[in-house]
Amino acid sequence: MRSGDLRDEPIGDPEVTDYDRAHLQAYLRLLDADAAHADWREAASFVLGLDVDKDPVRAKRIHQVHLDRARWMSASGYRQLIGSAPAK
Repeated sequence: MRSGDLRDEPIGDPEVTDYDRAHLQAYLRLLDADAAHADWREAASFVLGLDVDKDPVRAKRIHQVHLDRARWMSASGYRQLIGSAPAK
């Protein structure tokens, strides 16, 4: 993933977006890294392609925003992908 493709701001859309679809693989990898208790810096670097040393505050924020969205996708957003829940 290229870090230039990442949003800096929180992702709070109540529906699955084109952005979500484009980042599904990253979301899954972030969830895997979190489940394995990987350091957030490693996930931000390897999964999101961020330069953690250059701007650790920004990298942590972007990592957290995307991990939160990945958790939302795994808890409820996925239903929209498989068509079992109507878009709200």
